[in-house]
Amino acid sequence: MHEAIRFILNGEDVTLGDFGPTETLLDYLRLRRRLTGTKEGCAEGDCGACTVLVGRLTELGLRYESVNACIRFLGSLHGTHVVTVEHLAGDDGTLHPVQQAMVDCHGSQCGFCTPGFVMSLYGLWLSNVAPTRADIESALQGNLCRCTGYEPIVKAAEQVSASRPSALFDPLERDRTEIMAKLWSIRSEMETIVVKKDGAHSIVPASVSALTDILAEEPDATIVAGATDVGLWVTKQMRHLDPVIFINHLTELQSIASDETGIAIGAGVSYTQALDTLSDELPAFGRLIDRIGGQQVRNMGTIGGNIANGSPIGDAPPALIVLSAELTLRTHAGRRTIPLEDFFLAYGKQDRLPGEFVEKVFVPRPAKDDHFAVYKISKRRDEDISALCGAFSLTLDGDGKVENIRIAFGGMAATPKRARHVEEALLGKAWSWGVISAVRDLFDEDYTPLTDWRATAAYRSLAAKNLLTRFFLETAGQPQELRRFELEEA
Repeated sequence: MHEAIRFILNGEDVTLGDFGPTETLLDYLRLRRRLTGTKEGCAEGDCGACTVLVGRLTELGLRYESVNACIRFLGSLHGTHVVTVEHLAGDDGTLHPVQQAMVDCHGSQCGFCTPGFVMSLYGLWLSNVAPTRADIESALQGNLCRCTGYEPIVKAAEQVSASRPSALFDPLERDRTEIMAKLWSIRSEMETIVVKKDGAHSIVPASVSALTDILAEEPDATIVAGATDVGLWVTKQMRHLDPVIFINHLTELQSIASDETGIAIGAGVSYTQALDTLSDELPAFGRLIDRIGGQQVRNMGTIGGNIANGSPIGDAPPALIVLSAELTLRTHAGRRTIPLEDFFLAYGKQDRLPGEFVEKVFVPRPAKDDHFAVYKISKRRDEDISALCGAFSLTLDGDGKVENIRIAFGGMAATPKRARHVEEALLGKAWSWGVISAVRDLFDEDYTPLTDWRATAAYRSLAAKNLLTRFFLETAGQPQELRRFELEEA
């Protein structure tokens, strides 16, 4: 058992054994290392001022992703390469091409947010040699600026991509072989790590098997994968967590496989990792993922974590519930599989035994003629929490009658929940406007939504009914009505 984590910070090898389980990468960079180019803004993963890159080994080699340092805990960094804005310029002060493009295009005014923008664009520059306008906008979803506006920043991204200077100018491309060798060395020597500070414990298990053993002894430990939710427990609620088990390095939980029966998604699969598969297999699900947080959040957040935290407004669970997803839970004693919808018992309470953790979720493949849709309603299109999220799955028989229908919402109750009364009223009925209009009010028997700063109860109730109408219009082949609906929504 080791008592320190190891990672690379810019060009320096770091061995760190004196940190608490909730110490953030942002505080470490600014307070301990004086790398103050990484800014503190919202402290909740929304503004992007704290953006850095974290490189990790994958099946495809060394991959760098933009992340929010403000909610990234130090214990999650073992075996990674952390890159801050200070690492980009040459030793002689020559700006990196991404930085120079920002200067040339006047992509900065007050400057506070600029390092975060640079790091997001740098991550795009490393991973995409010819980004489209949509790719650039997606890369910048998690970065906010209220001074210059986005257009000069987008132009900077287009300029640097068009010129594409030699990789010799780039420290990560130049030193890639050396960095990979160091990270492989760290991985090959992996043992369970326990770091103690002020009586609190950070635990980095060597394997999933080791994780089950640890949870058998520490069943009340907090498991952290992406920390996109747990991070806010610390930065906003000031909660004390101990012990904390970090699992984002466990590749055994990061597999995603698709066959004729369905899609198996490991609990540690991030939204970014799942995007391509889900977009190909379930396009509506892929479009939903693009609406979850910004790029930094999608790089960190996991589908398993979104399920395990039991949030009533989680975006993935409603979609998974209507797709009849099954959840595999694991303990030291073995595994059990349950329907995902049965996992959510009450607000803040899930069907999870002591020492049990979410291992994977299996999504059965819908029949060829089934209809599936998921809709997220929020104040902003990008980078916003849902007021409600509705998902629908429909099977029609040969006569155009409802053979099977599943409807689920997040944000409408204490847990993600199905609309049972609406479903029962639709079964066996013709899929027609007359039937739809007659059952809309049954949503009031299924849900009693709350009023909060995201939406009023009345708005949520009406939006749920209208989403059923939208789903009907999209599946009933009524283009004129659908176009009018979309125009009214816009």
